[in-house]
Amino acid sequence: MKSTKIITLKLTYQSILMVIFMFLIISLVIFSKMSISSLKMNNSIGILSGEKLFLQFFKSENHTFFPEMDKSVITFSKMTNLAFQIGTTIKPTDARTFLGNEIPGLGAYDTEIVIAGEGTNITNLPSESAPPNEVLQNARKASEDSLKQNQTTNNNKPVTNPEHKTVFIYHTHSWESYLPLLKDATNPNDAISSDERANVIGLGDRLATNLMRKGIGVDHDKTNMTQELLKKGWQSTQAYTESRQIVEAAATQDKELKYFIDIHRDSARKQLTTKTINGVNYARLYFVVGRENKNYLDNLEVAKALNNELEKKYPGVSRGVFLKTYKEGNGVYNQDISSKAMLIEIGGVDNNLNELDNTIDVFSDILADYYWKANDAKAVNGNG
Repeated sequence: MKSTKIITLKLTYQSILMVIFMFLIISLVIFSKMSISSLKMNNSIGILSGEKLFLQFFKSENHTFFPEMDKSVITFSKMTNLAFQIGTTIKPTDARTFLGNEIPGLGAYDTEIVIAGEGTNITNLPSESAPPNEVLQNARKASEDSLKQNQTTNNNKPVTNPEHKTVFIYHTHSWESYLPLLKDATNPNDAISSDERANVIGLGDRLATNLMRKGIGVDHDKTNMTQELLKKGWQSTQAYTESRQIVEAAATQDKELKYFIDIHRDSARKQLTTKTINGVNYARLYFVVGRENKNYLDNLEVAKALNNELEKKYPGVSRGVFLKTYKEGNGVYNQDISSKAMLIEIGGVDNNLNELDNTIDVFSDILADYYWKANDAKAVNGNG
């Protein structure tokens, strides 16, 4: 009689597990039928990633690999919790999932914070908002006085660009500029210019020069994106379509290009985008990684490594590392082109040239160190 009860209990337990497993499979199939990618689903509700889901199954069946687990503890609760999250799109530990579909605009806060820099939280997450074309057509002129007053030295010695180019710098939003560098500009929406001295192309110039001085070959694209978009009758929201053509052409033409760096400017104000260290002001930066591309894990590791080095040497200069899906922006950012592609937002609308140059200089040092260490590692492994 007792053995019969034990068998019944085992069968019941196995049946429950089978039902849960089938529920998981059906849920995933339903979501796929609705054309919602697993990547977008993971991000929007903040649940376990595909890798972590696999790990949970692996742990439950292979306790030898995970000695910290109590073998007597059944993973039933973990599986039901996962099933609940998938079935309801609610994660009990994340308040955003309770309200995300009910409050208009709350979806903008779905950006995943991988590494939170000083002061970073869900109330000041970076957001993308391309200006309408009529705003782009009214680009501001540079302020000559401000450029002269704020100009920092960058060693006037001639620079030789190494023959082999491995770094490609470009600007999807080349119009992004800074109020202190523009004439009669006071409103954040006025921070738009085609003058390379006052927009992000100027930052790319300084970064390229710094890297060349450290023996790294650079190809810097200075396409006027405003001009190209207007010529084709495209909206500013199509800028990544244009920049993708540029990046793909460069990657096809020169197979040695490995590092693809897209430099942007954030729309936040000075209090959030400026850091003072030992009396020196820096324009804060942050890294954006597109979750919707095949290289996102590799690109994320590069961003995390660079961010960690910045934090060690210049604590607070970085606002962190963020993951974005299609829901929060482009989602790819041309980062499927290379496993060492990155999008960097440098400063905000209120930062001046001194602050921007200071940040470019320290980032150049961090990137060059990372670059040469990576190349030394390849040489040691016989791949250099």
